[in-house]
Amino acid sequence: MILVADSGSTKCDWIAIDAQGNQQHTNTMGFNPFFHTTELVTQKLSENEFFNKTKDSIEEVYFYGAGCSSEERNAIIQKGLAAYFDKATIVIVDHDLTGAALATSQGEVGITCILGTGSNSCFFDGTKVHEEVPALGYILGDEGSGSFFGKIMLSEWLYKRMPKELADVFQQQYNLSKEGIFEAVHKKENPNVYLASFTPFISEHRDHPYFKEMMVKGLSKFAEIHILCYENYSEVLVNFVGSVAYYFQDVLEEVGRKYNFTLGKIEKRPIEPLAMYHYNQKHVIL
Repeated sequence: MILVADSGSTKCDWIAIDAQGNQQHTNTMGFNPFFHTTELVTQKLSENEFFNKTKDSIEEVYFYGAGCSSEERNAIIQKGLAAYFDKATIVIVDHDLTGAALATSQGEVGITCILGTGSNSCFFDGTKVHEEVPALGYILGDEGSGSFFGKIMLSEWLYKRMPKELADVFQQQYNLSKEGIFEAVHKKENPNVYLASFTPFISEHRDHPYFKEMMVKGLSKFAEIHILCYENYSEVLVNFVGSVAYYFQDVLEEVGRKYNFTLGKIEKRPIEPLAMYHYNQKHVIL
C-alpha cells in the first residue's frame, strides 16, 4: 500500500492506495519542521485510528510538506514517519512545492503557486522544480497568503483603520483584544496558523470595497514577486493550490489579466491528483 501526504502548516491530508487503486483518506494536524519535532510527528501519527489499523500494510510513504525545503529539515519529518511506519521500505519527504507541481502539472511545463496559510511558487520543467525567489515565511514574506492577510486585518483593526461597520463585527466574531492578539502572535505555537485563521472573514465580506481592494493589492504583490520573476510567465499556464487561491479565483483572474498571465488548474487540496501520480508511477514500474 502507498501512503501519500500533502501537509500545510494547519492540516495534513493523507491518502492510502492499495494495489487495485482503492483509496482511503484521513487527516492529521500539519507537520512543519520549523515548528514541530520528530517526536511530535510519531506521537500524532500514533493517535490516528486509521494508521493504527493499517501501518503494517504501508510499503511506501511520500510526504510533501510546508517547510520541507532542505535535507536537514526534511530529516525531522522523515525520522518521525520512518519510526512509526516501520514496515515501509521507502519514506520520502519533499517540499510542498514539489507536490503541488506534480499534482497540477500532469508532466507539463508550467508555473505552480501555493496560496494557503503561506505562499510560494516554482517553475516546473516537466521533471524538476526550480525556484527563482525564496519563500521568506510569514514574518518576512508569504505575500498573498492567509497569514499575510490575517496580519493586515489584525494590524488594521488595532490601528483603528478598518471601517467601523467591519471592525465591530470582526471584534465580536473573534472576541478580539490587543492582549489576546499579542499572546497568540508572540507566545503561542504556530502564529502563522493563527494569523491565517482570520482569512474566512474576508470571504464572508468579500463584496465590501475595503476587502476587494485588500485582496487585489495582496495578490498583485504575490504576482509581482512570485510569478513575474519567471521570464516565460506569460507563455505557460500558472497553476495554483491552496484555500486562498481556491476561494478567490475571481481575484486571481483579475490579477492575471492585469499582469498578462493565464490561470491553469486551481486545486484547493492537491492530495488526490498527487496520490494518483504516485499510484500511476508505481503501476508503470510494475
